[in-house]
Amino acid sequence: MTQEICYTFSATIEIIGINPFVFVPDEILKHIFEKAGKSKGPIPIKGTVNSIPYIQTLMKFKGEWRLYINTKMLKNSPKRIGEQIAISIVYDPEKREIPIHPKLSEALNENVAANMIFQNLRPSLQHEIVRYIANLKTEESINKNVSKAIAFLLGKGKFVGREKP
Repeated sequence: MTQEICYTFSATIEIIGINPFVFVPDEILKHIFEKAGKSKGPIPIKGTVNSIPYIQTLMKFKGEWRLYINTKMLKNSPKRIGEQIAISIVYDPEKREIPIHPKLSEALNENVAANMIFQNLRPSLQHEIVRYIANLKTEESINKNVSKAIAFLLGKGKFVGREKP
């Protein structure tokens, strides 16, 4: 079994919209693309920010590959724009499937029309809905958001920042 090469670099936190990020050096990107077997679409990675482990996804936005630095990776990251941070990065081949919450699954099974729409959504939007509900903490917020998700699928309201499915 081959040992994964972990690449390290320093970068200054920048912001686009409300999202803090760093650029990954081209030479490191090249190695990650090689390991991933692709240079398009989201690429799963892991590593450390200032020695704290993270799991993240490299994203290309407006023609540039960016490593978004969220608050799980770096406390108060939106307030740390301009700060220099130490980063390690490696391609992460582990599957990142999030199981559908039983209440969402039950609601989709009970509503054939919503389920048909959900099944025909692009995979990234399906994943976003599943992930959003899976990360909710209280039963109250899960119930409320499952109802909102079903209404959204039926064209009756917003959900996950979208007007329509």
